[in-house]
Amino acid sequence: MKILRNYIGVFLSAIVLSACSSVFDKHVEWQAVKPESFPVLTAIGQAPISLQKSKHKTQRMLMAINASKIAAYAELAEQVYGQSIDGKTTISNLVIDNQTLKASVQGIIRGAKVVKSYPVGDSYTTELSLDFKDVYEMYSVSSNRQEIKNISYY
Repeated sequence: MKILRNYIGVFLSAIVLSACSSVFDKHVEWQAVKPESFPVLTAIGQAPISLQKSKHKTQRMLMAINASKIAAYAELAEQVYGQSIDGKTTISNLVIDNQTLKASVQGIIRGAKVVKSYPVGDSYTTELSLDFKDVYEMYSVSSNRQEIKNISYY
C-alpha cells in the first residue's frame, strides 16, 4: 500500500510537471538590431626615428614605423574605451610636496585600417581609421543588441 501511494505520488507529480512545462515550452528567435549610423574614428601615432635603438638607419626607420602604428592604436583604444587617470598629491606643511599623475588605456581594437604611413622630419607618422560599420559586421553574429523576431509555443 505504501509503495502504491509512492507510485501514485510520483505519477501525479509527473502529470502536474508535464502540464506546467507545456505552457513554458517555447522557442524564441532573435535578430540583431542594426544601429542607424556608424561613426568613423581616426587616430595618428608618431615616433622618432633617430631615438630608436639600432645602429642601422633602415632598422631605426622600421622600428619607428611599428612604434608609430602602436601609438595610433593606443589613441584609437583611448577613443573607444576611454583613459584611466590615477593621481596622487603629497602635501607637507600645507605646501604641495609631490604630485604624480598616471594615465593608462586598455582595450582591443579590431578592424582598424592604416590610412597613411609616412616620415615627417625625424619622426614617422601613421594614420589609422576605424569604421564602426566594419566592426558591426565582424561582431553581428555575437551581438548583444538583439530583439525578438518570433516566438513559437509548443
